[in-house]
Amino acid sequence: MIDNSDLPIGFTMELAQHSDILNRFAGLSEPERNAIVEGARNIDSRQEMRNYVESMFHEPKSSFF
Repeated sequence: MIDNSDLPIGFTMELAQHSDILNRFAGLSEPERNAIVEGARNIDSRQEMRNYVESMFHEPKSSFF
C-alpha cells in the first residue's frame, strides 16, 4: 500500500488525473515506487510534474532507477 503522506502533493495531484498511470505505479515494487517518488521530489513546476508523471511508463525503466 502507498502512504500518501510520503508523496509530494504535486505528484499525488497528477497521479489523480491519470488513473491508468496511478494503477501501474501502485503495482510497482516498493523500491521502484520510492525511486520514482524521489525523482518527483526534485521537480519544481506544475508542468514539469505533469510531464514527469505522463512519461513514467513511456521511457525505459532504467531512466528512473
